[in-house]
Amino acid sequence: MKRLLILGAGTAGTIMANRLNRKLDRREWIITLVDQHSQHYYQPGFLFIPFEMYTVADVTRARTDFLPKQIEYIQEEIELIETDKNRVKLHNGEILEYQILVIATGTDIVPAEVGGLLDNGWGENAFDFYTIEGAQALAQRLKDWKGGKLVVHIAEMPIKCPVAPLEFTFLADWYFTRKGIRDDVELTYVTPLSGAFTRPRASAVLDHLLEQKNVKLVPDFNIMTVDGTAQKLVSYDEKKVEYDLLVSIPTNMGAGVIERSGLGDELNFVPTQKHTLQSKAYENIFVLGDATDLPSSKAGSVAHFQAEILTENILLFIKNRPLKEEFDGHANCFIESGFGKGFLIDFNYDIEPVEGKFPLPVIGPMALLQESRMNHLGKLAFKWIYWHVLLRGLPIPLVTAKMSTLGKKI
Repeated sequence: MKRLLILGAGTAGTIMANRLNRKLDRREWIITLVDQHSQHYYQPGFLFIPFEMYTVADVTRARTDFLPKQIEYIQEEIELIETDKNRVKLHNGEILEYQILVIATGTDIVPAEVGGLLDNGWGENAFDFYTIEGAQALAQRLKDWKGGKLVVHIAEMPIKCPVAPLEFTFLADWYFTRKGIRDDVELTYVTPLSGAFTRPRASAVLDHLLEQKNVKLVPDFNIMTVDGTAQKLVSYDEKKVEYDLLVSIPTNMGAGVIERSGLGDELNFVPTQKHTLQSKAYENIFVLGDATDLPSSKAGSVAHFQAEILTENILLFIKNRPLKEEFDGHANCFIESGFGKGFLIDFNYDIEPVEGKFPLPVIGPMALLQESRMNHLGKLAFKWIYWHVLLRGLPIPLVTAKMSTLGKKI
């Protein structure tokens, strides 16, 4: 028997395991999935926990709930990828040989990479919401907070779910308005980008929305240090931003095993062919989701689209046929904007987010790059889609891996 080994049972790894389980000849192939964690989190839901919209139970399931029995699941830490021997060493000493390796080890925040962030005040007046623990702690802090200077700060790009910091800021505006203390809160959004978002056309719209909501935007801020004692951010060009409460999106980095195995760049992301999802260094290694170094968004929708194309390419690789160069960087993201409304953006490597209708070109019912109630409802409905459709590697009706230009004002 041959082994196809998948590292990481997050969104990308789970989708791939389910898709390949239906496509591979199981008389010839064993599919093994390795991850050290027992719980699977709906990470887009972390955003809602600080505002008491979701609980931990709403975003937590067992990883094995989404895996068919035919998949060999090993819950263990991954120690080393030995590419020269086509094998992976686990923390418990077990060795797994493979013919094909799929890396889906994701990305995590690394607060220690931001100078001073962990020195004084972390967990007291400085928090994250990209971890389940951080989101819970921030919920407790916001519950009793009476107001002051709240700063949302992105340390550097790329980050997982690049719209989430904006969503947090918009929801904070709504949350404090609902509590009757919005006039007592000074909201500031600090980013290393030149605007609110990575894509100029969407950034212009979102910059304007920040202004409408009386949120101060501080662009081009390259963090040097967080002075927890003085409660201020300091940039390399000596700009300073003071805070009473800091919501930090620290540096995002790939898994430590990627660094230990010599497979990644300076942020531990794996160099990947942008259209085939094959490793640039090893032809029998494929990469998807947040583990790649691709210029596509690190988001669940991207992992879903990548998995569709990667499944075909793995089958072609097994047959020793040319791979399809079909992944176009497609991403679509809901952006919660508060007060029961939201945005939806749809874009790829080459096409900016634009106005239009989605998923049907004339009737939608969702509007692209425009704020609407329907987009908010779509954001909430996505949790059900995530648990019941996306993770199981099933097609989402009317939404294709390759971005459609129908209905878009390009």
